[in-house]
Amino acid sequence: MKTRTRSTAVIGAICLIGSLALGSAYADQPADPPRAAADVVLTEVATATNPIAGAAGPGDTVWIAERAGTVRVLGDQGLGAPVLDISDETTTDGERGLLGVAFDNELEHFYISFTDLEGTSTIDEFAVRDGALQPETRRTVLTQTQPYENHNGGDIKFGPDGYLYIAFGDGGAGGDPHGNGQNLDTLLGKILRIDPTGGEPYAVPADNPFVADPNARDEIWSYGLRNPWRFSFDSANGDMLIGDVGQSDWEEIDWASGASAGGENYGWSSMEGTHPFRGGTEPANHTPPVFEYDRTGLGCSVTGGYVYRGDAIPALQGQYVFSDYCDGTVRTLQIANGEVTGQGDLGVSGGEAISFVQDGDGELYVLGIGGAISRIDPA
Repeated sequence: MKTRTRSTAVIGAICLIGSLALGSAYADQPADPPRAAADVVLTEVATATNPIAGAAGPGDTVWIAERAGTVRVLGDQGLGAPVLDISDETTTDGERGLLGVAFDNELEHFYISFTDLEGTSTIDEFAVRDGALQPETRRTVLTQTQPYENHNGGDIKFGPDGYLYIAFGDGGAGGDPHGNGQNLDTLLGKILRIDPTGGEPYAVPADNPFVADPNARDEIWSYGLRNPWRFSFDSANGDMLIGDVGQSDWEEIDWASGASAGGENYGWSSMEGTHPFRGGTEPANHTPPVFEYDRTGLGCSVTGGYVYRGDAIPALQGQYVFSDYCDGTVRTLQIANGEVTGQGDLGVSGGEAISFVQDGDGELYVLGIGGAISRIDPA
């Protein structure tokens, strides 16, 4: 794990909450220490400049986004030269930059999520032909003005239904001063679900949960989120898992069944995890986190990951792998029907773990904001 001095400097650069720690107190979890989930090592396969997100690409490649605005392809020969460079269109002030990338399920389109020079969250699309981006096809799908430099969210993923899901934070500052988390008339503090190729610039799926509500934005899939930095779908059953960064006391992981019709209210800013926030009242429709941990130890900012569905590590199969930006320990949860049935510690550190990437075979990589791209391998 990197030194505390360097960690604090990086945290300051992206305005994450400071050096507080991952506690041994986990809400509603067994008091026994986590068991070893599997025998693994981290194999550093490449080094990038502030790698921040990634996606499985054509031809068994992994496409890596660097925060300042470049995208590079990780293949058998290592990390190649940039295939996309928008560094003159974004800034790394606050928590801004190139924040997410995704391919559609057919690998025919590539999407980037970034904040522009004014700080506006932007989702752009490129056509992909023969495994290569077609720059002339670039178009903007969706934008969202951000009132502050932090809590932009920015993760994007295609669900098993073929729709694009977009995570936006509550707009920033601290404590959700505009009440965006519980306000259905804004896209901030939400997970969105859109059909990017079904209309111009996009279409809203007819079965989105708030389509019939005149007081809600049609794009919203779920709400009550503070800064859903990283989310994913379980490739085996479509379950959604969200790592939502807490305010001061609690980090949380939210879960929704693959059979969900959407509309979950994860509680922010009335709740932080399972706890009322600043005297808030728990919403009647609150969907509490499946897991939370406090900040009495080394953790300060949850980094959501993936349910492992690869073949290389059978003992890890079906477990949710996640970490924390400040603590760096790679941990696991066993989840059955929306309940945590076990937790584990893989005994390895991803450093300042900013993101996870799942390749086309279901194997997982950990990205350290300091530069390391490491694959989780059997020991």
